[in-house]
Amino acid sequence: MIGGHFNARKLQTINRRIFILGAAKAIVFTGIITRLFSLQISDNKKYLTLSDKNRLREWRLPPVRGEFVDYFGNIIAGNLKVFQIHVIPEEVENFRHLMLRLKEILNINNNKFKKIIKKKESQKPWETLVVSENLTWEQFSKVNYFLHELIGVKPILSISRNYPFSDNYTHVLGYVSEASKDDILKNEVIKNNHVPGLKVGKTGLEKSFEEQLIGVNGVERYEVNAYGKRIKQIEHKDGEQGSKIKLTIDTEIQKLSNQLLKGVAGSISVMDIYTGEIVAMQSSPSFDPNLFLFGISHKDWQSIRDNPLKPLVNKTLSGLYSPGSTFKPIVALSALENNIIDKDFKVNCTGKTEMYGQTYHCWKKKGHGVVNLRNAMKQSCDTYFYEIARKLGVDRLKETAVKFGLGEKVLKETFNNEKKGLIPNTQWKKNALGKGWVIGETLITGIGQGYTQTTPLQLCLMTAQLANGGYKIFPRITVNKDDETYEEIKLFIENNYKINQKSESGLFESGQELFSFKKEKKHTRLFKNFENIKLIQEAMFASTNEVRGTSYSSRIEDPKYQFAGKTGTSQVKRITKEQRELDLKTVDIPYNDRDHALYVAFGPYKKPRYALSVVIEHGGSGSSTAAPIAKKLFKMILDRHEVREKNRIKKQIKI
Repeated sequence: MIGGHFNARKLQTINRRIFILGAAKAIVFTGIITRLFSLQISDNKKYLTLSDKNRLREWRLPPVRGEFVDYFGNIIAGNLKVFQIHVIPEEVENFRHLMLRLKEILNINNNKFKKIIKKKESQKPWETLVVSENLTWEQFSKVNYFLHELIGVKPILSISRNYPFSDNYTHVLGYVSEASKDDILKNEVIKNNHVPGLKVGKTGLEKSFEEQLIGVNGVERYEVNAYGKRIKQIEHKDGEQGSKIKLTIDTEIQKLSNQLLKGVAGSISVMDIYTGEIVAMQSSPSFDPNLFLFGISHKDWQSIRDNPLKPLVNKTLSGLYSPGSTFKPIVALSALENNIIDKDFKVNCTGKTEMYGQTYHCWKKKGHGVVNLRNAMKQSCDTYFYEIARKLGVDRLKETAVKFGLGEKVLKETFNNEKKGLIPNTQWKKNALGKGWVIGETLITGIGQGYTQTTPLQLCLMTAQLANGGYKIFPRITVNKDDETYEEIKLFIENNYKINQKSESGLFESGQELFSFKKEKKHTRLFKNFENIKLIQEAMFASTNEVRGTSYSSRIEDPKYQFAGKTGTSQVKRITKEQRELDLKTVDIPYNDRDHALYVAFGPYKKPRYALSVVIEHGGSGSSTAAPIAKKLFKMILDRHEVREKNRIKKQIKI
């Protein structure tokens, strides 16, 4: 009985265990089936993708950079075919051994060899390594000769940036160089198109228009084995070249500007007085931007960096200079506009002005005698402008100066290195220096000295707006389809002038409002009375074309090339009493103590179309140094005008 009961219990236990084991098997089996279902159905896409990623690999190709062309379509920044050597790391068994062999074949120096090794360590394992970007044909052929033993090496016919006009466009275009970590982090477009060795804009328009120029990567897809080695190409997709950007600059005038500035530090700006198109914009000294394409040598970089004339500075946009006497047309205009003087207002210049115990000298020791506005401008009489500045006051003077483009960026944010300069007033001094304004500072401001700081391009814009009759223009250096034409702007100005004349005669009370312009009247007039603008234009004509005018020796008598202008001398260092008595010549003064020479002008005089500014650092007198340069420029500018007009009209008809 007892044994039977024991057997029954044992049997029951065995059955229970068999059940539990069976249930466990069933659960495991169900789990396996569920997982297999999940793998085959639910996660199929996921694992297929992962499989493809292991089997297929994608390489991005360098984008082709867009071109810059000048006003006539000539390429001024393009792309050149170059021979390069690339290494595919996953195909290389012994990278260091391969590099030592390439070092021998290509005669790579130790510094460059170390840089290549370091670059390899910073890249992802499958990224292409650019070993050499610009091989000679002989070097390229030599690599191809030994290619059978250089597993993983790919000789490539690639493209690189090229600046065919060398140093003529350096400060306009800037240059490109390999993208830094900072470039990649700060610019999403660069980050999205980045490949090893990618060149991006570092300065100038290359940097400003980076997102339009960079282009879009091409793509190559390869099947790879378990070791990551390429087996075969699956797909090749070409990228998109970056945009072509057309500039307003005339290369021939730009080249002449560069030539005229050789050996000196300075700037030349040329502008259309109606459209605001910049025809030339040259800063000197310059340098060859091609030097930066493949890594500038230490010697070349040192030569540029240590040049005392500062070739890295864009003097047209970033150079700040006291305008000197080129500021006098604005001083005179402001006095006329505020009814402080009229054309017949006279001052007796004895060579100096005494005020509150201080002596303010005229540049002419013995003085100019009794002068009116025209003669004062013609002879650049400082005493006359001391007096009208005193009567006018610095605050009203600033209002006029700012209206005409001084103390403000000309090209806005087109260039990241453009400076605003400074047109001072009483509030500025209180805020900046915590001091009150004194009358002597007004006198000094009246001859363009003191705190006043302007850029050469601002002076060019000021002159352009005086030349067009006193209307606001909007300078530009690129050509766009929606730009206003010369005809549109000229018509607006002419109609506005006619309406203004009728308004002044009482025929219309609000003539300007009666004239509707499609651009919302943005070419606003900067004057109250047009006759005041005419007086300034005539005085500038006298300064260049009449006897005793400060730039009379640089005149052109042919009406076709005749221009009007104003010389300027910007003090770098205060003249001592002893120096004044000695009456030293420029050559007798240490270079860094010499005055800057300036000149502004517009022409042709009877039908103005272009304005220019010339600044020569430490050039001494504007009449002897800057004005002769303007003379040479104006002849070419006006000769090129006909070519420019034909091109412009042709493009308009095409559009």
